[in-house]
Amino acid sequence: MMTPQFLWYIPNTVQPGHRGDDTTSGWGSIEYSTELARTAEAHGWDGALLGTGWGRPDTFTVATALAARTTTFKPLIAVRPGYWQPANFASAAATLDQLSRGRVLVNIVSGLDTPAAYGDTTVDPAARYARTQEFLHLVRRLWTEENVTFHGEHFQVTGSTVSPSPYATAERAHPTLYFGGASEAAERVSAAEADVQLFWGEPLDGIAERIARLQELSGQVGRRHVPLEYGLRITTVVRDTTEEAWRAAEEKVAKMAADAGEIDTWTGNRRTAVGQRRLLDLTERGEVLDTCLYTAPGRFGGGGAATTWLVGSPDDVAAALNAYRALGITHFVLSDTPYKEETSRIGDQLLLRLREA
Repeated sequence: MMTPQFLWYIPNTVQPGHRGDDTTSGWGSIEYSTELARTAEAHGWDGALLGTGWGRPDTFTVATALAARTTTFKPLIAVRPGYWQPANFASAAATLDQLSRGRVLVNIVSGLDTPAAYGDTTVDPAARYARTQEFLHLVRRLWTEENVTFHGEHFQVTGSTVSPSPYATAERAHPTLYFGGASEAAERVSAAEADVQLFWGEPLDGIAERIARLQELSGQVGRRHVPLEYGLRITTVVRDTTEEAWRAAEEKVAKMAADAGEIDTWTGNRRTAVGQRRLLDLTERGEVLDTCLYTAPGRFGGGGAATTWLVGSPDDVAAALNAYRALGITHFVLSDTPYKEETSRIGDQLLLRLREA
C-alpha cells in the first residue's frame, strides 16, 4: 500500500468567519495565504486542499503563488470542468507541475456553483457527470500522450500536444486526480477515470460499503488505469485529552445552534447532493457513531466536510483515522478552525502518530 498523504485545508476566501474561524484580517491576501501554507509545511502536512467557488479568489492562481513561496507544500487545486476547457487546464497544470517539481494535485468538482455567473449552461446532473468523465479522460491523455485527437459530446481536440508535460517521477506520471461524489453517476466516473475517490466523514461501515462498490464498478466500467485509491475529507477536533476535545466540540456546536438554530435538513440544497444526504441521515443513527464520529454539527448548519467531526485526544483521533486506513484509505484531508492555530496543533499532535502507524 502506498505511503499515506496527509493534507490540510485552506478555505481561500476574502471573507472572515469561514466555519467559525475568528481571524478578522488577512483573508484573500498573499501574505496570509502564504502564512497558512508555510504553517502547514512547517508542521508536517504534505500540502492542503484550496477552497473554491465563484466569488472567491481563483484557486489556480492562488495555488501558483503558494507553490512559488513554499518548498514542499502541495496545493490540491479544486477545478470545475465548467470553468475550464480540458486542454487549457492540462497545459496550465503541467506548467505549474514542472515549475514546482511535481507538487501539483488536482481535485475535480462537478457540483453546481452559480453556473450562470460564469456562463455554464450544463446544469443537469447526468450531463455534468458525463462532461466530468470526458474532462478527466482527456486531461489524462493530454498529460501522457502526444498528438491527441478526441471528439466527445462535450470536448474536442485535434492533434493536441501539451508542452511542457507534467513533472514525472518514479511514483507518478502526472498530477494525482482526486474526485468526490456519492451518486451512482459520480461513482462510475471515479471508477473509470479518477486516481483518488474522496469520501466525506461517514462511519466505517458506510466507507467499507462504498469501497467495495467502487472496486466492483472498476471492473464493470473497464478501468484502464492503476487501481483506484481512496481518501477521507473530514473535520477533526483534537485536544490534549478526550474530555477537553468533547467540551470544545460541544461548545462549537452550541454556538452554531445559537447563531443558526436547528436546520431543516429536508429543504434547500442540503437535500440535493447524495453525499450530503448520506451525512445528514446519520443523525438518525445517533449523535456519536463508531468511536468518536460526531454527527450533531449537521443539525445546526454544518455542511460538506464539516457535517461530521472526529473528536477526541490525539490518540483517539489517530485510532479513528487508522481504522479508516485499515479499510484502504490512504489520502487524508483534515481541518478545524481557527485554521492557522489548528494547522499547528493537529499537525504536531496527530501526524507523528499517524505516520508511525
